[in-house]
Amino acid sequence: MLYPILEYDSTHEAFIEPSKVIRPRDMPEHCVICFFKEVVEKIVTEHNAKMLIENRWEDGPHPVYEIEPNGHRLALYHPGIGSSLTAAILEEVIAFGCRKFIACGGAGVLNKDIAVGNLIVVSSAIRDEGVSYHYLSPGREVIANETGVNALVKTLDNRGVPYHVGKTWTTDAPYRETPNKIVKRKEEGCLTVEMECAGMMAVAQFRGVIFGQVLYGGDDLSGTEWDNREWQSRKEIRESLFWLCANACLTL
Repeated sequence: MLYPILEYDSTHEAFIEPSKVIRPRDMPEHCVICFFKEVVEKIVTEHNAKMLIENRWEDGPHPVYEIEPNGHRLALYHPGIGSSLTAAILEEVIAFGCRKFIACGGAGVLNKDIAVGNLIVVSSAIRDEGVSYHYLSPGREVIANETGVNALVKTLDNRGVPYHVGKTWTTDAPYRETPNKIVKRKEEGCLTVEMECAGMMAVAQFRGVIFGQVLYGGDDLSGTEWDNREWQSRKEIRESLFWLCANACLTL
């Protein structure tokens, strides 16, 4: 094969296999993956969260916590940024014992009609990153887990929260989102662009666990100039989205 990224090996067990090097813990079955660090910190403080494992990496700890909303066990953690790190940490959390995941994060929008804070339930992801090619045969996109999508849609419908369901573009290179690529992604139906979804979806599919993801509209890449829209300052949106995901996750 000319390109190493396309040399998919279907051998299921790797040289460093998570289930062989990580000891399972007493973990909740349900887990929210939250990309909003300040929200994780606030919930940990206000809900007296229990640290289940510190899970230290070279950039520092990525602890997994437990809270008990309405008496139900729920794990939560911040996964880092980028497909490589988030996929590897997801591998570890699966090996620890979690099995049902809902992730919440933000994304750049490719459609100007998607306002800051508008929600997008991910139905598929364009595989313009590296991780997914080590978990799935080469292909253009990865399809979201139907159970995870349905849990999010049902929760949002029940609460009367408007949302879109659609495709995202996952890329490793946010500073190489060129105008030509943006046009191509828009033409194939992508509503958003982010850095992690395709990789995490591929890991979840490979490991046979449930995974769903919802994004909220952030910066705008749909026009002739980039508009940050101060999307990371929307604290109420970010915390509310965590609790929507918690509710959806616990229905799985």
